[in-house]
Amino acid sequence: MTVFDTTNCTLGEGPLWHPERGELLWFDIVNKRLHSASRQWDFPEIVSAAGWISRDALLIASESRLFRFDLSTGAEETLCALEPEIAGNRSNDGRADPMGGFWIGTMSKQETKGAGAFYRFYKGEMRKLWGGITVTNAQCFAPDGRTAYFSDTPTHQVMRVALDASGWPCAAPEVALDFTAPGWYPDGAVTDAAGNLWIAFWGRGCVEAYTPAGEKLAHYDFPCPQTTCPAFGGADFSRLYCTSAARDLTDANPANGQTFAVDTSFKGRAEPRVLL
Repeated sequence: MTVFDTTNCTLGEGPLWHPERGELLWFDIVNKRLHSASRQWDFPEIVSAAGWISRDALLIASESRLFRFDLSTGAEETLCALEPEIAGNRSNDGRADPMGGFWIGTMSKQETKGAGAFYRFYKGEMRKLWGGITVTNAQCFAPDGRTAYFSDTPTHQVMRVALDASGWPCAAPEVALDFTAPGWYPDGAVTDAAGNLWIAFWGRGCVEAYTPAGEKLAHYDFPCPQTTCPAFGGADFSRLYCTSAARDLTDANPANGQTFAVDTSFKGRAEPRVLL
């Protein structure tokens, strides 16, 4: 394990390896900032997750909208509003699916129970998938695009749902992984090229890998307790990155909120392009 970036994010989240730029991007939600290893971009409201549209363009989720953002010029273009009728909510975890859609979750800034929801934005259409969610997390997808995973973190469970050929849910969600017994909190997640599920656990300082059948494959420890989200990247997608958070931690651990990297024997894959 190495420290990839020493910035102490209050709430580091949403790591994205941009396959055309060959670089990692991630967010500090609380500080309204997008990071790369070489620079940062500040915004007037919370930003939390992104998908890539082109080499220079991202789709970014903020507390009030989805917007197109140009990394080279800073130009913005609103694509759609995000819960304009609900005061006090913000975006949280999000990820592109293999069909080119973008899944985004919302939650209350005060983590009010059941205040959030999951949405999918696909070719200009925003559709609500499920409501009554407290902390939206872990959106990721089987490589063939026919299964989605997600979590309402306080439930200690990761759910899965079947998707149709266009990437829309076509069945009722069911429990894929249950961490109720140990009381673990699944946060961000990603799948690798073989379809294994990699989950960061809030409060445990680790990322673990599971097969689609629920068999544990790997465990990686990181030097801070609040690990938030993994991402595969690097030249051959075998490097696992993980963001973390320093929020509410009062100890002097310099690793709190930093972003980490570890080389693995597993292979990730490039994140899909978002189709507008």
